[in-house]
Amino acid sequence: MPSSRVLLFATALGLAMLPAVCPAPAQQPQPSRIRATIDSVDGNTLAVTARDGTHLTLRTPDNVQVSGIVKIALSDIKAGDYIGVAAMPQADGSQKALSVHLFPEAMRGTAEGFRPWDLRPNSTMTNATVDQTVESNDGQRLTLKYKDGEKIVMVTPETPIVTYVPGDRADLKAGAKIIALATRNEDGSLTAPRISVGKDGLTPPM
Repeated sequence: MPSSRVLLFATALGLAMLPAVCPAPAQQPQPSRIRATIDSVDGNTLAVTARDGTHLTLRTPDNVQVSGIVKIALSDIKAGDYIGVAAMPQADGSQKALSVHLFPEAMRGTAEGFRPWDLRPNSTMTNATVDQTVESNDGQRLTLKYKDGEKIVMVTPETPIVTYVPGDRADLKAGAKIIALATRNEDGSLTAPRISVGKDGLTPPM
C-alpha cells in the first residue's frame, strides 16, 4: 500500500477514535459518534438506523474517508502492540474488555490514555501499549501502559477482537454496520466525513 494512503488512512482513523465530543471553538460544530446500520444509499447520502432505533440521514463528502474493520484472533495481540480497549470497570480496579482493537503501526500513540467511552453507560476506553500478557482460567490478562499510568484488562474468549484495514466508498452499502464521526449542520442535517465500516457483516464492537 503506498505510504501516502497509509498516512491518510491513519489520520482518518485517528480522528474517528477521539472522544465523541472534541474541544473546539464555540463557533465550530462538535462531532458525535454514531453507531448505525445503513438502510440505503443515494449518491453521497446514507439513510441509517442508529442503535437506539432513530432514523438518520448522513451526508458524505466526495472525499469521505472510509476505514474497514475486520476480525482477528486474540493470539494476534502481542506484547509491544498498540491497542484500544473498550471496557467496564471492575470492583478490583481492573477493566473487563468489551472489545479490543489493534491499531496499525502507523497509528501508534493515537489518543493515548484512559478516558470515559460511550459504548455502554460507565464504559471506558484505554489506548495503550501492551506491556505483558498472562493466560488465566478466564481468558487473558493484559497489562497496558500509557504515558500517565497503566491498566490491567481481562480479555475473555467471548471478547470481540478486531483491527483496521483501508476501505472505500464501495463498502458503504445497505446492511453494513458503521461508526460515523458526524457533525450537525445549521439546518439540522448531519455530515459524516469519516466512517468506519464492518467488513463481511461485522458489527464494529467498539
